[in-house]
Amino acid sequence: MRVVVAEDSVLFREGLVGLLEARGLEVSAQVGDAEQLLAAVGELSPDLAIVDIRMPPTHTNEGLLAALELRSRHPGVAVLVLSHHVGSNDAARLLADNPRGVGYLLKDRVTDLDEFIDALRRVGAGGSAIDPDVVASLLSRRRANDPLAALTSREREVLALMAEGRSNQAICDRLVLTTKTVETHVSRIFTKLGLSPAPTDHRRVIAVITYLRSPGQAARS
Repeated sequence: MRVVVAEDSVLFREGLVGLLEARGLEVSAQVGDAEQLLAAVGELSPDLAIVDIRMPPTHTNEGLLAALELRSRHPGVAVLVLSHHVGSNDAARLLADNPRGVGYLLKDRVTDLDEFIDALRRVGAGGSAIDPDVVASLLSRRRANDPLAALTSREREVLALMAEGRSNQAICDRLVLTTKTVETHVSRIFTKLGLSPAPTDHRRVIAVITYLRSPGQAARS
């Protein structure tokens, strides 16, 4: 997997590049701002771009805007955004159009090397990875017209793990449930959220997007 890393902190960037290379990934380029990121991806066509959400000049959302631009210009390039803070609105914007090949993780997650590399490979392969803390923040909110109001507490737990990008087997292992039980929970979640089968839809991620697009969430944007 060929990777471009966009991070303005030289110390963090060098550490991340070293980690990736030690795990067998090829770092095609490392850059410090959004403009350099867009240029590098356009020139090198990597498999994955890892993007800090805050970069020069204002250190607010330049990385997020660059990630959105990448998704528009280069839909075949997977994007993993790293942030210091839980930002459900940012995650919603990133996932809104096409949830495949998208990740949103907190930088603290990088310290768990196995989890981080696993998430990175899932995203690079066209899957998704949303930080557990972001999912927990979303699922803990109660509000009127909550699209998840019909879900049981166990179904919410399953949905949270689905949102992280976990497979059914991984959910079985985490919650100590049988495969059939997890499949039943997943099926009921899709039914309650009105997600009918469709060959072009990634319903596991769309289930989370349904939550992110709810009226209560929009009011907080």
